[in-house]
Amino acid sequence: MDVTAVTTPVGAWSRTRPWIGLAARVVLAGVFLVAGGSKVGDLAASGRAVHAYRLMPYDVSATVGAVLPFVELALGLLLLIGLATRLAAAIGAALMAIFIAGIASVWARGLSIDCGCFGTGGELAPGQSPNYGWEIARDVGLLALAIFLVAYPRTPLSVDGYVLGDYSLQESDA
Repeated sequence: MDVTAVTTPVGAWSRTRPWIGLAARVVLAGVFLVAGGSKVGDLAASGRAVHAYRLMPYDVSATVGAVLPFVELALGLLLLIGLATRLAAAIGAALMAIFIAGIASVWARGLSIDCGCFGTGGELAPGQSPNYGWEIARDVGLLALAIFLVAYPRTPLSVDGYVLGDYSLQESDA
């Protein structure tokens, strides 16, 4: 029997996993691009939003707030084009874990802030109530997408896939 003639059957998971990865990549890219884009125009407000968490001194908060939008934009672009997908997803997963911990910390300490995830953030006006449960649930979902991409970084329509020869447009993909 010719061993080279034996083929491994392709299951549903192996056919759909790359496309699930593509969807995860595009969703995470969109979230990071919108989040970074909404903050990059006012870096001082982003710093104040970080400081509202009361987890670090003001100068450190201001620096983190000024750098974070650019990190988010870079991650969004890398994920969108599928370049260094595993690394970008791992950094994104770490950021999501930090965001979840920060929101949980604010909630546990009884602070009333807007998370600043998609804008200026900061202290909420009297009478406004935060929605920490939703924010944590959203970030847990995004964390799950990032972990999926760390485990399965090769996806269609990506620079990584093109460079590695995985998902080029050949006769089977056309």
